[in-house]
Amino acid sequence: MWLLFAFVGGLSMKQLGLPPLIGFLGAGFSLNYFGFENSDNLQALADLGITLMLFTIGLKLNVRDLLKPEVWVASAQHMLIWVLLVTGVIYGLTYLGLSYFADMTLQQAALLAFALSFSSTVCVVKILEESGEMKTRHGKIAIGVLVMQDIFAVLFLVIAAGKTPTLWALALFALWFARPILYRIINSAGHGELLPLTGFLFALGGYYVFDLVGVKGDLGALILGMLIAPHAKAAELNKSLLSFKDLFLVGFFLSIGLIALPDMEMVMIALLLCVLVPLKFLLFFATFVQFKLRARTAYLSGLVLSNFSEFGLIVAALAVGSGWLSAQWLVIVALAVSFSFVFTSLRYKTAHSQYLKLKESLRQYESNVRLKEDIYQQPDGASVLLIGMGRVGRGAFGALLPSLGDELCGVDADPQRVRKLQEDGLKVIVGDGEDADMWENVDTTDIKLILLALPSVDDTAHITQQLRVAQYQGKIAAIARYDDEVEKLMSTGTDYVFNMFTEAGAGLAEESLRMLSAEGKYQVTA
Repeated sequence: MWLLFAFVGGLSMKQLGLPPLIGFLGAGFSLNYFGFENSDNLQALADLGITLMLFTIGLKLNVRDLLKPEVWVASAQHMLIWVLLVTGVIYGLTYLGLSYFADMTLQQAALLAFALSFSSTVCVVKILEESGEMKTRHGKIAIGVLVMQDIFAVLFLVIAAGKTPTLWALALFALWFARPILYRIINSAGHGELLPLTGFLFALGGYYVFDLVGVKGDLGALILGMLIAPHAKAAELNKSLLSFKDLFLVGFFLSIGLIALPDMEMVMIALLLCVLVPLKFLLFFATFVQFKLRARTAYLSGLVLSNFSEFGLIVAALAVGSGWLSAQWLVIVALAVSFSFVFTSLRYKTAHSQYLKLKESLRQYESNVRLKEDIYQQPDGASVLLIGMGRVGRGAFGALLPSLGDELCGVDADPQRVRKLQEDGLKVIVGDGEDADMWENVDTTDIKLILLALPSVDDTAHITQQLRVAQYQGKIAAIARYDDEVEKLMSTGTDYVFNMFTEAGAGLAEESLRMLSAEGKYQVTA
């Protein structure tokens, strides 16, 4: 029944062009309505999904990104200002005579404001992954903020729950020196079914080792992922766990709806709390531009972080268990979290086009000083740009390099990947193809062809549209996996679309004939 309701809900939302997670949330409330209750099995799946998600985040995380002021200082500043403002707002509601607010103390209002200060790791990561923006500038800022919030969560649990780490927690620092052993295990696992099993072992092992010494287990999964991140097979390991993680996270979304069945007053109060979501966005935007981020980065990062977190449920549950809040508040917070997921999913779906409409008014808040990561690089001397330097992009780059030489330039949004490719002697620059500001600041006068080698057809279509809006006059070519994707890209103005599967077969046949031609057996025609 869980699977049936989740499937119908997710598929329904997808047919409407909305993220499936909205359907999963609705499925949870529907199951609740029909008398189903949360169970240990479902909760175990939900917990496993969150643990795997944090582990995979760690696989893609760079510790140096967390040490930047625009991440850790901005996170702390945003949380402090939010708690002060929202405490005042919630305490002010006590004068409206609403039943659930009537007897609320200032301390209870502050606790509720703190619970709502966190952004949802599950929701944010899901949205960024579906849009292919995990490694973009704004994606990394958002993930960094989430990690800092997770650290604040650990501190809160230590103080509020009295869960003090044991002295053995100091031994966790020895994990840094255990990296060679971890790397050797990954190398020995190969590329088959043993690789995802290794990922499960590391994720759950990290969780239980940290939990054993009195530290939040989820943080252990995250840190173990971070330790493995520099390994060459980290990306492959992440991809092997992707389907498992997504499937188990369905359990998390269902479990939210199964917490309790609300009454109409609870629904209205939850919607009232969701009025604060735009305030969260405005605070994020103001904080990010204060730390000299570009308006686009601040806008997209703030928008995807504008929701309430599943950690709010943990805070509410702890408060209810300790007698600080009534049990009804757990249901209200669960509803507010669910509604905020829907808000973020819907708003972020058109985030880039929103920015295009608002960019002139938003840019006036930018600092005149640019951070190093926000300075646009120019493809000097290039006539062909290849956007997306993943496996397909690197393959295309290698095939074109002998013919084009320095006239070929690669572009990728991941600075680490670009750095490695540059060390290999390739002409590659950092750039986010979906960044409308980039196409206004990068000189494309001499660019005759732009190749889009991106995994998401929506991202490819969006870049094509932005290039046309920026008056790019050259040709655009892209890749697709399915026939319907080819049609979609052609309709957006792409000049030529390569079907990955069909073209791969044709390329294999052509290269085979060339080998035979070298032996004088067959003649290859163009």
